[in-house]
Amino acid sequence: MRVVLVLGPSTGGIGTYVRALVEHCVGLGDQVVVVGPASTERHFAFTATGARFVTPQRLRRVLKHADVVHSHGFKAAALVNLALTGRRSPRHVVTLHNPLPATGPRAVVGRFAVRGPDVVLGASSDLVQRARELGAAREVSLCPVPAPPLPEPTRSRVEIRRDLAVPDGDNLLLAVGRLAPQKSLPVLLDAIALLGDLPVRLAIAGEGAERAALAARIESDKLPVALLGHRGDVADLLAAADVFVLASRWEARALVVQEALRAGVPVVATAVGGLPELVGGAAILVPADDAAALAGQIRRVVTDPALRNGMRAAGPVRAATWPPYAEALAVARAWYRERNSPATQSAVA
Repeated sequence: MRVVLVLGPSTGGIGTYVRALVEHCVGLGDQVVVVGPASTERHFAFTATGARFVTPQRLRRVLKHADVVHSHGFKAAALVNLALTGRRSPRHVVTLHNPLPATGPRAVVGRFAVRGPDVVLGASSDLVQRARELGAAREVSLCPVPAPPLPEPTRSRVEIRRDLAVPDGDNLLLAVGRLAPQKSLPVLLDAIALLGDLPVRLAIAGEGAERAALAARIESDKLPVALLGHRGDVADLLAAADVFVLASRWEARALVVQEALRAGVPVVATAVGGLPELVGGAAILVPADDAAALAGQIRRVVTDPALRNGMRAAGPVRAATWPPYAEALAVARAWYRERNSPATQSAVA
């Protein structure tokens, strides 16, 4: 097939997923073009997989020759809908990765985004329901986004903790993600402040617009927190961590939570979006924006060895219930054809 994948600015999960789809499609012999900001090509190197990369200014041109276009996010979907107006339309598949706004101009864009495509896929069940509420009139389905398998750690737990300056006997808490409002990192810092009587250190891997404000807060309150910046060694960090923490206001199927559970790291996260259906009983979930609840559950895990060991065992067991990585990618690609076509039936099977 001639496949066009469209995404907006990304340094995290969406770009990671699109690159995985690109590799999958190219491996099956598809001709793939990725459309997005130049920054995404610099970060994810789509062309290294055998795909072409172009910026949105060339979207209309590449759509002329496409069999299917797969948009990622409601803004990308709206852009494609506009580009397809009044012309021969390739099949249009959209995957929603983030919440659709309920009010204001962005809500108008969201409704426009989901009403034109042939298929709307949600990375979590709440996104599927929201798309239906906004009038997605054709096929709407859940299509979970898988995390790529992590490589094996390249360093020992002792080496990593030494590099992070974690004293012997301290508990290392790990957070990974963009330094952005969605991740509610100020709430996480509030929780760390409430744990001042415990020997804990928090390492936050990631970059973003909130870095300066977070650094100022850490310095002013003398919090035991290190901002690590962008890291390419998440497998190593997970191997050294005692607890993985996520304070987000919303997530679909957070890739880092998938990675942490696979690695057997106890997870304390917020009960938002698709996280409850992702983790089942393998993680501890707390309300969003509740620093006291977050601190309380971190304290439980840190101070209760039996609970911690049980969570270490439960994570990989839960991860084994998710669709295998290659299968999840094949299911997404199956939507590129009509559902009743022989090729699609074969791909789903």
